Amino acid sequence: MTDETLPAGSRTAPEPSADGWRGLSIRVVWVDFAKSLLSVLPAVVAILGFGIEPSWSSMWPFAAIAVWGVLSAVADIIRWLLTRYRITETEVERSTGLFVRRHRSVRRDRIRSVDTHAKLRHRIAGLRVITVGAGQQTNAGEAAFVLDSLIRDDAELLRSVLLREHQTATAETERPRDGDDIQDPPDPAKTRSAEVFATLRPWWVVYHMFSLWAYLSAAGLLWGAFWLASTFGVNLIDVSSRWISWGDLGWFETIAVAVVGGGLFGAIAMGVGFFLSYWKFELARVRSDDTSFLRTRRGLLSTREVNRDEVRTRGLSISEPLLWRWMRMADTNVITTGLSIWDPEQPSAILPRGPRSIAHEVATRVLGAPSPLEVPLPRHPRAALRRRLWWATAFTALGVAIVALPVATSVVPTWVLWAAIGVWPVALCGAIVAYRALGHAITEDYVVMRSGLTSRTTSALRRDAVSTIAVRQSILQKRLGLSTVSAMTAAGWSIYEAPDVCAHEAISFAAQAAPGFLDEFLGSSVCSRADEVASGPVRDL
Repeated sequence: MTDETLPAGSRTAPEPSADGWRGLSIRVVWVDFAKSLLSVLPAVVAILGFGIEPSWSSMWPFAAIAVWGVLSAVADIIRWLLTRYRITETEVERSTGLFVRRHRSVRRDRIRSVDTHAKLRHRIAGLRVITVGAGQQTNAGEAAFVLDSLIRDDAELLRSVLLREHQTATAETERPRDGDDIQDPPDPAKTRSAEVFATLRPWWVVYHMFSLWAYLSAAGLLWGAFWLASTFGVNLIDVSSRWISWGDLGWFETIAVAVVGGGLFGAIAMGVGFFLSYWKFELARVRSDDTSFLRTRRGLLSTREVNRDEVRTRGLSISEPLLWRWMRMADTNVITTGLSIWDPEQPSAILPRGPRSIAHEVATRVLGAPSPLEVPLPRHPRAALRRRLWWATAFTALGVAIVALPVATSVVPTWVLWAAIGVWPVALCGAIVAYRALGHAITEDYVVMRSGLTSRTTSALRRDAVSTIAVRQSILQKRLGLSTVSAMTAAGWSIYEAPDVCAHEAISFAAQAAPGFLDEFLGSSVCSRADEVASGPVRDL
């Protein structure tokens, strides 16, 4: 294969070898050197600034921080020494590893997405991290193709080449050396156009401040502050007692202060985190010659840009958390190949958590009008409600049976039994909520399915993207005349289900969801009905 050399982006970038292999930027070494110095700074401040007597009992936290900083810096330096990559006409290759050498290659025509992000230390040093989504098995937790750290200009050019935005992507060029004229990189504004779908609205922060995570964030931050202050000889409990007399408060008042204060502190922390993560957020459709991408940009201290090839997009889902459904809150994610569903940065999310109306508006622009997510979904049969009520009662009865004997023998107090019985009405309410969330429909191009208790999720999946269709029945479903239809695809969560469909309609729905799959097993009447749905108006089942 002929090596495809990238245009020059910076004089500090490493020169390619004779066979086209490149190394990472040497700037990462200086970044790690600075990180090593910063890791020993707390110990220096503790000794010189606060007069702490050096001893193992007082200095071990600072020693742990210093060791962690130095070891991570050394690991990065080893990675810089041993990592090489190159771009050919057909593949992207990377070779790395110290004790076990690993070589990985990805065909360029298999690339689904390109993610560019930078933490604060990368931005200060002018570095970027490239993550290439290339159809790895996201459900199996396979890692994406990552290049960390590249010069910013080289990262942008590499992203452009991998996304086929420049017509010269396959042309062989020679990198100029010091003293030569450096060609300016192509202006992206001249080669592509962007249609902005959504930008950050500051009031969306309300949707991120109030959740159970606020209390977990508050607990983590307060514990970290207490630990950090104690290493400097400061007891935060004694400090807080100057404003609050904990001894004069009863248990109820103490718990109330902790709940309200912790919730308020956590909500503020969540709000700050929202602006740090989504500052200058923008969702846009970027078009170049024969391709289009859904691009999101966001971040204040650490920036992130994700480009998703729309050719690989298989649909879209909108999730509404149960506890915050009264706020009409929704999460919006594309169903696409090549993006990890386990990534904490959620690359499939095209909007921050926000109002449901905005989510549906963006879905219409992404999928086209009329939006399949706006289709009215009829109720499932009452038998589906009876099944959920049966399971709620069965699990409650099992819990009561488990605690009955310990209560009878006075091993546990009586209130435990009453608490187990009290779960029953809550479980029945959950069964009703889960039943009301059920729905399914067929549109011209999409199969729409909705379900979920803790999070009601409505998914619109392209019918031509369905690779496998399955209809199954449990023993209880068979007695109730119900079936579950599962549509499988090589994208997103891989399987999308319509649970507890009427058994008489399940086969027909499956035939319409995956046109042509069941033709040889079904009669002409069902097949002709599927053809009518594919060419006619929306039909609800």
